[in-house]
Amino acid sequence: MGRVIFYEERNFQGRSYDCSSDCSDIHTHLNRCNSCRVENGCFVAYDHPGFMGNQVFLKRGEYSDFQRIGSMMGMMGMAMMDTVRSCRMIPTQHRGQFRMKVYERENYGGQMHELTDDCESLQDRYLMSDCQSCNVTDGHWLLFEQPGYRGRMMYARPGEYRSFREMGGTNVLRMSSIRRITDNC
Repeated sequence: MGRVIFYEERNFQGRSYDCSSDCSDIHTHLNRCNSCRVENGCFVAYDHPGFMGNQVFLKRGEYSDFQRIGSMMGMMGMAMMDTVRSCRMIPTQHRGQFRMKVYERENYGGQMHELTDDCESLQDRYLMSDCQSCNVTDGHWLLFEQPGYRGRMMYARPGEYRSFREMGGTNVLRMSSIRRITDNC
């Protein structure tokens, strides 16, 4: 079971909200959210309500200042997250095989490759310069805009993703590296 405690102020100060499931609008519990402690489990935090906007993967640990979290996550030069507005708990105890089909173009067009493990660079492994859609059949994944699991990211659970442009309001058009979310996240 996952548990994260959100705080209104940086450095775990101010009012707090204890969360152990998805929360579509943290601001119904707090005026703002500037830090958190993940006691156990993994979460994806979003900078807009309703699981929209920029996303950050949170695993067990302390996050004292969301305005600095972007640089900690390899998001140099990207839009920084200045607050958390919603979060989704990620199941990490996966017993099946991870499986995802990635496509070069939107609507499952162009080259297609099937992934069952992490891929640090789609370009290096498959000579695939763009990944703009995918179909996740098993497991939970993090998709990154840049090689080496860097840049803006998106969380993908089992389902069809015809266009990253329409996925969660992140303005990310393509992905370059992909990582499985495992129980040792």
